[in-house]
Amino acid sequence: MIRHSKRLSRLLRHAPGDLPMTPDGWSPIPAVLSALGLTRAELDEVVTRNNKSRFAYDGSGTSIRASQGHSIPVDLGLSPVPPPPVLYHGTVEAALPAILSEGLRPMRRTHVHLSADVETATRVGSRHGRPIILTVASARMHADGAPST
Repeated sequence: MIRHSKRLSRLLRHAPGDLPMTPDGWSPIPAVLSALGLTRAELDEVVTRNNKSRFAYDGSGTSIRASQGHSIPVDLGLSPVPPPPVLYHGTVEAALPAILSEGLRPMRRTHVHLSADVETATRVGSRHGRPIILTVASARMHADGAPST
């Protein structure tokens, strides 16, 4: 299950190769199944069991896309909304000097990942070592003109 999820993430978020993909990130399910060698039942399981809602089917159930975390340009059609007073960023100690000198940057992604709660930020930061959780004054940044998408 985890292996399938990682392969699907790579395909839809980072390296679609020859996979047909619309500008807003949708790919036909038969093409995805063929590219990954999965059955529809296996794909359904990956989508429904993912606790971060990483993937979504379109309204017709004929296309799929990644919901977040792209390193390729995709227009997810998200509208900017005023953020809460604070958000959190999970990272590791090795990244802290660069963050403190350069600020948060998306690195190889298209956006910086911020979490609504410390628990989620801790899970994100824990993927690469002992997590460091940064508190971001998101409402103040928004008031100062920072984009909120």
